[in-house]
Amino acid sequence: CPVIWRHCASGCARIATYFRLSVDTGTNGVTREGDLTGLVYWMDMAGVIVFALSGVILACRSRMDPFGMLVLAAVTGIGGGTLRDLVLGVPVFWVADPTYLWVILITVSISIIGFHYIHRLSRGILPVADAFGLALFAVIGAHKALTLEASGVVAVLMGLLTGTGGGMVRDILARRVPMVLREEIYATAAIAGGVVYVGLVALEVDAVIAVGLAFAVTLGTRLAAIYWHRALPVFAWVEIEPSDKA
Repeated sequence: CPVIWRHCASGCARIATYFRLSVDTGTNGVTREGDLTGLVYWMDMAGVIVFALSGVILACRSRMDPFGMLVLAAVTGIGGGTLRDLVLGVPVFWVADPTYLWVILITVSISIIGFHYIHRLSRGILPVADAFGLALFAVIGAHKALTLEASGVVAVLMGLLTGTGGGMVRDILARRVPMVLREEIYATAAIAGGVVYVGLVALEVDAVIAVGLAFAVTLGTRLAAIYWHRALPVFAWVEIEPSDKA
C-alpha cells in the first residue's frame, strides 16, 4: 500500500534526522548532544516496543481479541508519555511523530502472527518486559522535563508518570489492580532512577553516562524486587475485638 510505504519512509527519515550528529572539531567530530539525542530517541522507541509487547501479553492472558490487543498495546506504549506531555503543556510526542503509532501497529501485527509463541511464554515474561519499559520511560520522562527547564522534583515526577501511567491504564482496562498500587517495588524503582538522573545532571556528569546509570538503577531495582520477591510494607486496618470481662 503506497500510504503505508510513505509513512514508513517518513518514519525512517525522522530516525535518520535524530541520528544526524552535528560537527564539532573540539570533540572528535561529533557533539555529545547529538549522541544523547539519538540515544534518547532509540530508548523511547525501545520503550514503546517493550511496553506494547507487555500490553499484548496481558491481552492474551485476558483472552482479548486483536482489537483489545491493539488497545492495550497502545495505551501501555504511549499512555504515560501522553499524560506527561499534557502535564508539561507541550505537543504530544506521537502526534508530532506518528512513527510511534506505526511501531505499535507493527509490534501488534507481529505478535498476532506469532500468537502461539507468545501464548506459551512464561508468566514471568510480563513483569520483566514491564521492568525494561519502566526503566526506559522513567529516564526519558525525567530527561524531557529537564530539557524544558523544569525543576528536579518535577523531573522525577515526570519520570514516574511516564514510566507508570501507561501500565496503570493497561491494568485498569484488563481489570487488574495496577502494579504501582500494589506492595511491589515498582514506583519506587522509577523514583530512584529519576533521582539518580537528576542528581547526575546537576553534578554535570556526562549526559550519556547519566542516562545509562539511571536506567541501570531503575532496571536493577525492579528486577531485584522481582527475583527476590521484595515488596514494600503493607499497612492494613486491623480491628481487635475487646475481650469479654468476667
